[in-house]
Amino acid sequence: MSEQRRIRTLDPRLANQIAAGEVVERPASVVKELVENAIDAGSSRIEVELEAGGARLIRVRDDGSGIGEDDLPLALSRHATSKIASLEELEGVASLGFRGEALASISSVSRLELVSNPDDDPTAGWRVVAEGRNMEPRVSPAPHPRGTSVTVRDLFFNTPARRKFLRKEKTEFGHVEEAFRRQALSRYDIGWTLRHNHKTVHQLRAGEDLASRERRIAALLGKAFLEHALHLNIEASGLRLWGWVGLPTHSRAQADQQYFFVNGRVVRDRLVAHAVRQAYRDVLFNGRHPVFVLYLEVDPTVVDVNVHPTKHEVRFRDGRLVHDFLFSSLHRALGEARAGGQAEEEPGEAPGAEASERNEADAVPRQVAEPAGRWQQQPMSLPERDEGERVTPDRVRAFMEGYRRLHPDHEEALLTPQPAAPGAGGGAAGLALAERQATQGPRPEPLPEQDDTRAPPLGFAVAQLHGVYILSQSERGLILVDTHAAHERIVYERMKTQVHGGRLEAQPLLVPVSLAASPAEVATAEGEQEAFARLGVELDVAGPETLLVRQVPVLLADADVEPLIRQMLADLERYGRSDHLEAHINELLSTMACHGSVRANRRLTLAEMNALLRDMERTERSGQCNHGRPTWTEMSMKQLDRLFMRGQ
Repeated sequence: MSEQRRIRTLDPRLANQIAAGEVVERPASVVKELVENAIDAGSSRIEVELEAGGARLIRVRDDGSGIGEDDLPLALSRHATSKIASLEELEGVASLGFRGEALASISSVSRLELVSNPDDDPTAGWRVVAEGRNMEPRVSPAPHPRGTSVTVRDLFFNTPARRKFLRKEKTEFGHVEEAFRRQALSRYDIGWTLRHNHKTVHQLRAGEDLASRERRIAALLGKAFLEHALHLNIEASGLRLWGWVGLPTHSRAQADQQYFFVNGRVVRDRLVAHAVRQAYRDVLFNGRHPVFVLYLEVDPTVVDVNVHPTKHEVRFRDGRLVHDFLFSSLHRALGEARAGGQAEEEPGEAPGAEASERNEADAVPRQVAEPAGRWQQQPMSLPERDEGERVTPDRVRAFMEGYRRLHPDHEEALLTPQPAAPGAGGGAAGLALAERQATQGPRPEPLPEQDDTRAPPLGFAVAQLHGVYILSQSERGLILVDTHAAHERIVYERMKTQVHGGRLEAQPLLVPVSLAASPAEVATAEGEQEAFARLGVELDVAGPETLLVRQVPVLLADADVEPLIRQMLADLERYGRSDHLEAHINELLSTMACHGSVRANRRLTLAEMNALLRDMERTERSGQCNHGRPTWTEMSMKQLDRLFMRGQ
């Protein structure tokens, strides 16, 4: 039997190196910690300099408040900080760093030098040095302008095992650049510089107006991000959400352009990720990831930032409120946005101007989002139903059939052909009418009184190509619409409104389904009876570890009930809400809408094509079909001129 070992206090150097295992993963971790200290010092300019991806040298300079001579030795001590002094300050902490571990941990695995000056006299200043050994920090005079410079050399020089886990220089620099990008996006009022191997990579000016912020985003994420993004600024229930979200047609194969900040702190939170994912669920192509730069501002006392050593995760006091606020804000914004391929035009430029008078535009179309305006009306009214009448599959099918024909009391033509008007008949009379429609073109619809000079956003149809695409002339140029994809979205949105706007028809199960559940799942089921009942599910507690499913929606009568209920319970427990059942119903509606939409090679009249365009302008999320594919794109006159080299 091995000898029992006594409990003893760890050697300070070993304790710091253990802490470094949590705080200092790679050079990017060092940059993050040092930059956060510089931000907390009230800096207006921060410079980051690297050599060999940060393995050889990391230097962070700032013009902040600086550190006095007496405090310099303490700056490298463990659990020493100027940012909090009581539990009350910890519960409402607003600074980025507050644990007091970063500098001590970094100095234990590197050669660290800190030079600082809290005064405006550039000849003053003090230096403190530590080289990974258990020794008293050496303090000496050193001229330095107001602010602080921290130099970290030879990272992991005294821990070879850790150094072997570092990747190639290019890889490590990529991680540092990403950490720099996150911090630069967190504070627009600070000027930033990043240099690598004596070469300037990023130099960003400070500025808090919208134009300055967008210039910084374009510099860090590319112009395409802004050209395909929608700007948000929403406040409700003591929460404020602002920033930029990408249109669904501008997505990426990986989640590498997703930045979420809570009170200026970049976080990766499951609750936030789930809310964003659900907001994009109906409009994003399978396997793609949305892009966004979002800022959530809340009272610091209702969010706990002290739940993770690297402070990447947070915990909200009312997670359900935050989740619902994020989901509803993004869902509404994406629904009101009119998305499609549009080329950038100069303000005030007439579409019919000669090509020689126009500036050349980029060949890549620009996708923009326009908030709901005078053309963004509510979807067409649905068939009447009595108050409290339940929605059944038969009623859904009846609704789809009703969409395929013109209602007598409807003001507009629907997409499908109408019965011939009395006296029109067929034969020569009908042919003559068709010829007149084809030669005269579409009759412009009346425009609102306040502006009778502009055409609708999607213009007027002029032709149909191979029975698949509608060609429409807009004020900006040419619009192409995928007929099936656009009609599919219109039918789907109306079916969702019809089904979820009424009471779902529920069907009692002949034999209740028994589920073995954990105590946490049972507690969730008891507390969320209303949420289940709203979706037509009756879930009873039959014992301390048993649940009984007695009723499900008729639309899901053939579905596997157990995994659906378990997923709902998991969502409710983790995120405070669940729309898993609703998502399953929407999948069925999406399939029905796909089969009920106009198929390819279906010839449409000009009136039918224009009716579809007007329906698209009234329908939320009409820029994408149910599967996330774009429904329309636009080529501006500039791009058309470029194709034919007009004016060159």
